[in-house]
Amino acid sequence: MAVLVVVVALLVVSYASSMRAYLQQRSQVQALQGQIAQSRHDIAALEREKRRWHDNAYAEAQVRERLGWVLPGEISYQVIGKDGKPLQDTSELSNPAAVGRTVPDPWWSTAWGSLQAADHPPGPKPTPATRITPRPGPKKQ
Repeated sequence: MAVLVVVVALLVVSYASSMRAYLQQRSQVQALQGQIAQSRHDIAALEREKRRWHDNAYAEAQVRERLGWVLPGEISYQVIGKDGKPLQDTSELSNPAAVGRTVPDPWWSTAWGSLQAADHPPGPKPTPATRITPRPGPKKQ
């Protein structure tokens, strides 16, 4: 019986080490398959980019954007910031829903407001003068 237990223990140890090596190799194979899939995806993206460069309109747009080239007869402008460096363009449009929409006041409320402001000027009211003093005139010689 003891010999049988020793043989089973040796078999379990040998199979456990083999199983551990198998699992490690399996995880390495999965990692390499993931790298291969990523590389194929990158290659496909680069081939699409290469095909785009064969289109003359795309190449012209990229040259204009990246290098700032213009065709003969065109005028190029560049916006300079406060620091003297060219401003970078933003290729993102603002979300129309995020921009606050204000409804202007009707014209008659603006006219009525100007009449009210003329009738009641803002600020402290002037106090009336208690006596009239003559304004000094030019000196006679």
